[in-house]
Amino acid sequence: MTDMASLMEDRAAGSDAANMRKPVDWDSAEITRNVKKRYAAERRFKTYGLVAILLALSALLMLGYSIVSKGYSAFVQTYVQLEVTFDPAVIDPDGTRDPAVIGRANFDALIKEALRKQFPDVTSRSEKRKLYDIVSSGASYDLRERVMETPSLIGQTRKVWLIAGDDFDMLNKGYISADTKESSRRLDDDQISWFQALTDSGAIEKRFHTRFFTNGDSREPELAGIWGAAVGSFYTLFVTLILSFPIGVAAAIYLEEFAPKNRLTQIIEVNINNLAAVPSIVFGLLGLELYLNVMHLPRSAPVVGGLTLALMTLPTIIIAARAAIKAVPPSIRQAALGLGASPVQTVSHHVLPLAMPGILTGTIIGMAQALGETAPLLMIGMVAFIVDIPGSAMDAATVLPVQIYLWADSPERAFVEKTSAAIMVLLAFLILMNGLAVFLRKKFERKW
Repeated sequence: MTDMASLMEDRAAGSDAANMRKPVDWDSAEITRNVKKRYAAERRFKTYGLVAILLALSALLMLGYSIVSKGYSAFVQTYVQLEVTFDPAVIDPDGTRDPAVIGRANFDALIKEALRKQFPDVTSRSEKRKLYDIVSSGASYDLRERVMETPSLIGQTRKVWLIAGDDFDMLNKGYISADTKESSRRLDDDQISWFQALTDSGAIEKRFHTRFFTNGDSREPELAGIWGAAVGSFYTLFVTLILSFPIGVAAAIYLEEFAPKNRLTQIIEVNINNLAAVPSIVFGLLGLELYLNVMHLPRSAPVVGGLTLALMTLPTIIIAARAAIKAVPPSIRQAALGLGASPVQTVSHHVLPLAMPGILTGTIIGMAQALGETAPLLMIGMVAFIVDIPGSAMDAATVLPVQIYLWADSPERAFVEKTSAAIMVLLAFLILMNGLAVFLRKKFERKW
């Protein structure tokens, strides 16, 4: 043993001596080369990250530019000024001023008469039909409302601004060019010359398109609006919220504070986490079978959409609520229990209020996800063409994402700008909801 120890000491001494004989040359070519390689690898890594961020920003900017450049023009609408004679023989032949009689009058005939007076050279039937397209078919409803509000207009001749047809609106906005070959555009040379004559006389004007925010859907692009879809989205999200929030928070409290830690609980927790990753179309199929085929709830109703989206949103709320509850320090629970509070009092008086900012943040993010969902709502029939504004959660309705889908599938050029404008409105709602979530988190955040 003595010899072995001596040998090891000699080797160690030899190794130390060798190291002492060969000091590290930090300026050697090999070490300099290795250092350069390490710095180069670090620069490459930073470059890859920067390129990834630039690519993401470029894609985001391209998407934003594409949407805004196509959609901003939908917020204005072309109007035509015509000199309309409110002929008593057409509106109120008996002079009774009865609203029912006025409501049944043919106001479309007054508009056609005004157009014929404006262009007396147009005589043939086919030319007149093309001339009448300058004014939208919905303009007669404007005249009716005007006369219903002011019956004294009957018998007078007034200059009235009326909404233009969608093709002439596209012409005025530059989406239809007069330089294009006549056979390749929706307006012929005569229609363009008539419109140009109105423009030269100052009878054409662009105005803010309030109908886009106040009307429901329509086959006529110039009359179509998002209000019906917005109200449908409100009812759908309201049903989703009142179902998913209390159920999700209650489930999170039980799993985090009261549930025994056994295999069954673990299985439930794993399945909740897995449900958050299930494609939304699966929840649509479940809603179709459960709510429509079994429970026979009304098709296309926001209540069914809300029930379906609640199933989809529940895992998100449960996971967020559990994370927020878990973040509350155990010392707060121990202090409350030590002062004599029951477990329920500890949770309701201390844990839940402290976890509420995180719970609300997760809930708002879940609601934002539900607001942008389309696939599950297509499965339960909320893709129908619905003109009326829903009055309750049981009425047939559609939602903003589905409205965008419907307009994107329409062939008219005017629906392209409507689609982009509706996307801008939807994105504004989503940004607002996410901003609210960030605000709540920052304002009520507690650091332990």
